[in-house]
Amino acid sequence: MSTEVSEQITQRSASNLALAFIVLPRPKRAAMSALYAFCREVDDVADEDSRPVDERRNRLNEWREDVRAACEGGSPRFPVNRELQAVIAEFRLPFRLFHELIQGVEMDLTQTRYADEPALETYCYHVASVVGLLSIEIFGYTDPVCREYAVHLGKALQLTNILRDVGNDAVRGRIYLPEDQLRRFGVTADEILNHQPSERFQALAQWLASRARDYYARARASLPVTDRQNMVAAELMGSVYWRLLRVLERERFPVLSSVPVRLSKSTKLSVILQAWMRVKTGLPLASYGR
Repeated sequence: MSTEVSEQITQRSASNLALAFIVLPRPKRAAMSALYAFCREVDDVADEDSRPVDERRNRLNEWREDVRAACEGGSPRFPVNRELQAVIAEFRLPFRLFHELIQGVEMDLTQTRYADEPALETYCYHVASVVGLLSIEIFGYTDPVCREYAVHLGKALQLTNILRDVGNDAVRGRIYLPEDQLRRFGVTADEILNHQPSERFQALAQWLASRARDYYARARASLPVTDRQNMVAAELMGSVYWRLLRVLERERFPVLSSVPVRLSKSTKLSVILQAWMRVKTGLPLASYGR
């Protein structure tokens, strides 16, 4: 199975997700690179703000039909999907999940506000939990409860991303923090769009951090002991994002800058090494959600 194009895309991204793949056996690492490259490509289509919305929507529909061909034994046109096709066949990845993922990406074409927490959770499910549900099929699992784990951890990671990227998203006119919570904490959309910090905003950010913490705890509680080894890459992702969340909390949420807070590569590697050792030695789950 050749995944040369996908691996180049994954390496260029330098993402926290891709970093966790290093602990996987070579075949599964290649499979995850193919999946990650697909996610990266469709996300980039939606984020290309210089192109009209209708053009991006049509392009996403092309990706949808192309990955459908990959799932149904056809002949996909896009190089990433051609590489992904063997992964889809080997791990029986359903088109339904790819469709749900693209639905989530399409939300970013026109939706710049979310009315309440359920609306935000729906978005997080589509763009993050679905990726988790696809990923665990590649990781392999024995207990179907792992699907709950994937949904919870996906939402935890996405909420952490949203919190980190408040200022960066504001530059693009996007506010993912629910409107009902803005009203609850007395924060206006203009304050966020204009990068104006306040104690009220810090209280709002702490609310979102608490919601993320809740999903980390749910993920921790729902991972079956029998599948802990299988989920080692997911656990490493959880550990890295958990550390990022703790940094944001400790520094009182300096997230209104257009430059997001990031962990250093050495910190990420240290967290991954510690979590990997915990999992491999049979200690309690990776140290997130406490």
